[in-house]
Amino acid sequence: MLVRKAIALLLAQAFFLPIAFGQQQTPPETRPRRTQPVWTPPSANTPIISTPTLATTTGPEPKIRVALNTDARSAVISTTGHLMNASGGGTTLLALDTSRVRIDPRLLSPLPAATDDSGFRVLVGGAATREEAEENEKQIQKITGADAHAAYDTETKTWGMFVGGKLSREEAEEFRARLETEGIDATIEGKQPPTVAQQTTANNIPVRLTAARPTSPSREVVASSTAGRMFSSSAPVSFTSDDETNAPVRYNDRPYRGRIEVFTNLRGSLTVVNELGLEDYVRGVVANELSPGGYPAIEALKAQAIAARTYALKNRGQFMAQGFDLLPTTRSQVYRGLTSENPLSTRAVDETRGVIATYNGEPINALYTSTCGGRTEDSEKIFNEAIPYLRAHECSGETFERFVIKTSRAPADLQDDANVVLARDVSLLLTQNFGTLRERVSDAWLSGDATVSEVRNWIANVARVAHQPAPPSGDDVNRPPAFATALALAIFGESRAGTLLNDADADYLLAVKDAQDVPAANRADLAMLLRDGHLSVYPDATLRPRMPLSRARVLHAIARMLEARNLLQLQKANARPASEGQLILRSSKGKDQTIRVNPDAFLFRYLGERPYAVSSVALVGGEQVTYHLAANGQIDFLEVKPAASAAADRFSPFANWTRGLSPAQVQARLARAARGIGSIVDLRVASRGASHRVTDLEVVGTNGTAHVVGGRIRSALGLREQLFVIDREYDDDGRVAEFVFIGRGWGHGVGMCQVGAYGLAKQGFTAEQIIKTYYTGVELTKMY
Repeated sequence: MLVRKAIALLLAQAFFLPIAFGQQQTPPETRPRRTQPVWTPPSANTPIISTPTLATTTGPEPKIRVALNTDARSAVISTTGHLMNASGGGTTLLALDTSRVRIDPRLLSPLPAATDDSGFRVLVGGAATREEAEENEKQIQKITGADAHAAYDTETKTWGMFVGGKLSREEAEEFRARLETEGIDATIEGKQPPTVAQQTTANNIPVRLTAARPTSPSREVVASSTAGRMFSSSAPVSFTSDDETNAPVRYNDRPYRGRIEVFTNLRGSLTVVNELGLEDYVRGVVANELSPGGYPAIEALKAQAIAARTYALKNRGQFMAQGFDLLPTTRSQVYRGLTSENPLSTRAVDETRGVIATYNGEPINALYTSTCGGRTEDSEKIFNEAIPYLRAHECSGETFERFVIKTSRAPADLQDDANVVLARDVSLLLTQNFGTLRERVSDAWLSGDATVSEVRNWIANVARVAHQPAPPSGDDVNRPPAFATALALAIFGESRAGTLLNDADADYLLAVKDAQDVPAANRADLAMLLRDGHLSVYPDATLRPRMPLSRARVLHAIARMLEARNLLQLQKANARPASEGQLILRSSKGKDQTIRVNPDAFLFRYLGERPYAVSSVALVGGEQVTYHLAANGQIDFLEVKPAASAAADRFSPFANWTRGLSPAQVQARLARAARGIGSIVDLRVASRGASHRVTDLEVVGTNGTAHVVGGRIRSALGLREQLFVIDREYDDDGRVAEFVFIGRGWGHGVGMCQVGAYGLAKQGFTAEQIIKTYYTGVELTKMY
């Protein structure tokens, strides 16, 4: 019953929204600092998600009002079906004789001076030279879609850019939000109307503006078609289609679910609002906030749907004074209507219908960030407000146990560091059915002399693999000169080195102490093996041509040459998270292929720069692998190079980044945040948050120091994230020539990590587990 009352209250608020646009409200500075609509907590009996089957609490679905445009000079509303119209917030729909209507504002009386909210501009600093400023202009124009102009700041001695000059407050806020999302610090300048708290009567008594529609309207909307003027209204006008499924209503030819409402605002222009059900709104958000094409994991998309739904409900009414709830941009959530929807993300919305995240019975402010860099941060370190459910978390699963590939084969019994790579060489040759090889090699066996019969056998197997006839060999085939020639013949079918190297080349390459002991017939072949690194000299810079080679040297040369000629049939790929002993590989076309691994496969994992034989290896996704397929189609050799990170957000292209800035660039970017300190000499990290993000950056100048704190660090410096360390490049005089920021992640780093949610989903996490990983102490509640 309480849930029904709560939703009824929300709908009652939505009913009055169309008449609330006479108010003005100064937008908050940060996302957590938002005025929230009243929301009644659910009862203790509200179902909490614990199983895939959910009980449903009967109740209406809330409506959401999204401002598609807050300063339109005109609007075209259309449909491929029959256009329906209602005015003044009414529910009675009237069929129009046209399927396409143009709406224009018309001024009935002069705008009151007190409500003039134009004359704002957005300022962007951060350029040390005019050339850099002009380059920045192009980026700013691309982001905002508006002209940017360079300007010199005589106070800070830096170049900046400004956008607009006659922008509305909403336009300026929107431009600033777009820029700051791209990591560009921006400020708004211009005259601002008094806030509700600042407005007073003549007796200095605060006055709160009401939501009532003005009794003497000063403007109206005029609807017209190709046949001429149709009607006018001083109240909002609403449009829909008689067939919303097959012929939805369109604004400027873009289709939207629900209704399109148009009304004049305090600036005399049009505000265009898409009013629709919360579920339809979330469908248009999820596909844009977490791409189903780039991150096609249903549980991650379900977590995104829950977060988006919760965020919308929590922040509903944020712009109530302007007649709508949310913006369709990153300032609220990215919403692009019906055409942006995707079947997979729509499925995620449908499977979580009505589900929100709650804390102590109230919906949470479900902030989320694109890529958290392996850890999220406490909210107060970025937004200066401690929120109990927005706590720092590791962006990873608790264990790698389910991603482990194991083998029954015991690793090589080696203690000698020089023999580490030999285990790999022998394993590769065993996959090619080489005879007289031990499956578990030891230091003693490898360091022993190779016998003539062993080398003859191995050379014959090389010829078989290379599809060449077995070469003749004498009793000296286990010595360097004869071995080099026999190996060349087995692989190439001829003495290729004898053709490509002349006597001078061979003499030049055989720069060893005992080169004179190498017979002329073998000099070119031995020189080629030495040049290509297949055969190495001894520590005393000799080849010892008259001495037998050790098994290690023979087998290493054979394996290296076969691999260099691509004769071992090795394949390379990028791994996805392993599952139940199966290797999942991502092809160059983005498709996944599952291949089983033999129970007794040879397993190798790189530790540093060398591969080591192991009995098990974890694949969490993103690893580079080299493998060989046995006759049964399963993997019998697997070599793994670990991914750069085991964090769940490692699939993001912004998981790791590097950015270099000269002192002049840093000076320009921090000119407003760190005034009066002279020329910047150094940057020091004064403090870090729980996630190790920089939360206090000390700026050291020739005339003093200043501090940049919180989320402003990222935007002021124009970095993707503030989870970074700083390296320095110095000039010949020992002064800093460049600050090099080495960082991880993209975004503010608070709440749910979107790419991390995908990574956890790939590891088998459910949507509920993902939500509870990133939001501390929350429950999932089904509202309707």
